[in-house]
Amino acid sequence: MPEGPSIVLLREAAERFTGQILRHVGGNSRIDLSVLAGQRVRSVRSWGKHFLLEFGTHTLRIHLMLFGSWRIDERKPSPPRVSLRFDAGELNLYACSVKLIDGPLEEAYDWRTDVMSDAWDPRLARRRLKAMPDALVCDALLDQNVFAGVGNIIKNEVLFRIGVHPATRVGDLPPRRLGSLIREARTYSYEFLEWKRRHELKKHWQVHAKRSCPRCGSPVSKQYLGRTRRRSFFCPRDQVLFDGARPAGGRQR
Repeated sequence: MPEGPSIVLLREAAERFTGQILRHVGGNSRIDLSVLAGQRVRSVRSWGKHFLLEFGTHTLRIHLMLFGSWRIDERKPSPPRVSLRFDAGELNLYACSVKLIDGPLEEAYDWRTDVMSDAWDPRLARRRLKAMPDALVCDALLDQNVFAGVGNIIKNEVLFRIGVHPATRVGDLPPRRLGSLIREARTYSYEFLEWKRRHELKKHWQVHAKRSCPRCGSPVSKQYLGRTRRRSFFCPRDQVLFDGARPAGGRQR
């Protein structure tokens, strides 16, 4: 699933269409997008994993889901879900979720929760985490109401960086680890963006999809944990499972 940094790259590439009039809209989306034809793009934005094209009366929201992709000024062999043609070129979106949003985007989104937004508010993230003490940290990091844009890769790498087992409950995290979790969710997202720009993201993975821990050489465990049941890759030796006041297992760091 494309994570927040990948959507930022899409937003940056599509900014050329700002101010352009949509000359033609097509694709196999079940949503009638004809209302957008002839309208001018007011802004190109993103929130978490959502790509947003703001027009005069509606905003086109695209979620690339698990296997979505996009092309500018070119097409894939498969038919696009949405095809937008402007004087300055065309944007084609594939295997994505499509929605039209009515009304101002400021009413639809809380920009303070987007880890890659200038409005990101770590204090709000802390308050929301404290309100979910029984949630596993692997679920909390994927909660888009707390960390909009964080996906499974970022989740696994952040937890490895801060030495926390993914099955730790949020309420059992020591305050410093909680602070590290919030800070690294944003820091790693921006590093992810730069590595993605340089086409070297996988080279920097420490634990995600790995077989051995780069720190201790132990086998990396892969489990489907938490409410989300997403893949968690972690080192049982270097990532501490905090249980109440005492850490259970793993090496303290």
